[in-house]
Amino acid sequence: MSRLVAWLEDYILPIASRLGQVRWLVALRNAFVSIMPITIAGSLAVLIKSLIQAARDHLGWQTFAFAMQPLVAISDIVWRGTFSLFALFLALALGYQLSKTFEVNRLAGSIVSLASFMMSVANYMKLKMNGDNVIVKNAFDISQFSSTGIFTAILFCSIGVGIYVLCVKARISLHMMANMPHAEQAAFDSLIPGIISIFSVGAINYVFQLSTGLYFGSWLLKTIQIPLVNLGQGFGVVLLVTLLVQVFWFFGINGLSILSPIMDSIWLTAQNVNITAAQNGQVPNYLWVKGSFEVFAWIGGAGGTLMLIVAILLFSKRSDYRTIAKVALAPGIFNINEPIVFGLPVVLNPVYFIPFVIAPLVNVAFSYWITKMGLVNPVQVAVPSIMPPLIGPYLACNYDWRAIILSVVNMLIGLAIWAPFVFAADKIADVNNPKTFFNTQY
Repeated sequence: MSRLVAWLEDYILPIASRLGQVRWLVALRNAFVSIMPITIAGSLAVLIKSLIQAARDHLGWQTFAFAMQPLVAISDIVWRGTFSLFALFLALALGYQLSKTFEVNRLAGSIVSLASFMMSVANYMKLKMNGDNVIVKNAFDISQFSSTGIFTAILFCSIGVGIYVLCVKARISLHMMANMPHAEQAAFDSLIPGIISIFSVGAINYVFQLSTGLYFGSWLLKTIQIPLVNLGQGFGVVLLVTLLVQVFWFFGINGLSILSPIMDSIWLTAQNVNITAAQNGQVPNYLWVKGSFEVFAWIGGAGGTLMLIVAILLFSKRSDYRTIAKVALAPGIFNINEPIVFGLPVVLNPVYFIPFVIAPLVNVAFSYWITKMGLVNPVQVAVPSIMPPLIGPYLACNYDWRAIILSVVNMLIGLAIWAPFVFAADKIADVNNPKTFFNTQY
C-alpha cells in the first residue's frame, strides 16, 4: 500500500498539480460553472413539463394537466431561452473568464468570443417543404446554438480571445491623449485588438470553407464532437474517468475541477442532448452523462463518503471519529464532503485509499450495466449537485422510481465496502495507542 501511494505521489500528483495551474483549463471550468443558472433553469423546465405529462398519462389527471397548460407553455419558453442557446451562453462565459484570467477587458473579450463563435457556424438552414429540401440562406439553425455547438464554441472562442489577449499584451491599440470617459477609453483600447482577432478568425473560417466546402462548426460536429461523445459512452472510459477523479481527490486535489473541461465537453454535451430529447418527448440518446456520475457514483461527494460517515456512526468505537462523522453528516447528505475528507482525514490516509477509490468504481459499474439493461432510465434532467441521495436520482431520471431502488443498492454496496476499513482504522488506532491497546487486549 505504501509503495502504491508513493508511486501515485511521485508520478500522478505532479501531473494533476500542473493541470490545475493551466489557466485556459481553469477559465473553461469556470465558464461551465458560471452558466449553471442556465443549466438548472432549463432542467427545471423539463422537470415541470414531464411531471404534468406524467400526471396526465399515468394518473389520469386530465383536468389538472389541462389547467397546467400555461405552465407547460412557460416551461417551453424557458427551455427555448436556456438549453436551446447553451453554446451561445458558453461562448460569452468563456470569453469573459479567459479575459478575466489574462487580465484584459472582460466585456470586449466576451464580445470577441461571441463573434468568433458566430462566424464559425453555418448561416443557412435546411427546411423540408412538400417533400423537398429547401435551403434558406442568411438564417441560423438554432440547433447549432444548443449543446451541439459546444466544441465549436470552445475552439473558436479560445482562438479569438487568445489573439485578442496577445494584441493587448503587445500594446497594439489606439492611444487617445484627451481625457475621455472610462467606457469610451476602454472601447478605444480594445478596438484594434478586437478587429485583428475577429478578422483572424474570419480568415481561418474563410480558408477552411474554401478548401473543404463546409462550415467549420458542421465539420467539427461530424468528425470530432459526435465521435468523442460516443467514445464517452464506453464502459472503460467511464471507469477511467471515475478512477482519475478519485486518485486526484485522495491527494487533496479536486478531481472534478481538474477533469471538468473533459467531463463537461463530453458528458455534459451528452446530458444536454438527453434533456432536449426529454423536452421533446423522445427517448434519450445517451446511456451515461455527467449527471450519472453525480447521482450514482458520488453519494455524499467524491468517494461516496456519505457511506463512510454512516459506517463510522454504526461501527466505529472511536469518539473522535464519531464526533467528526456527526459534524460531517448534514453536509454529506447534501453531497458536501470536505468536512469528512479533510477532517478525518481521508486525504493521504493509506487506510482509506482502497475504499475511496473502489466504492465509486463499483457503484459506477453496477449503475452503468443496470442502465444499459434498461432497468433504470438514463439521466435526462440536470439536478443541482447538492440534491440529497434518493431524491436526486429520482428527479434526474425523470421521475423513475427504479432510480431510488438503484440508489439504495448503491448505498448498501458503498457501506459494505467502507465498513471493513472503518474496523481496520479502529484497530490501527488502538495499536498506535498502547494504553488503549493493552486495556482492550487484557
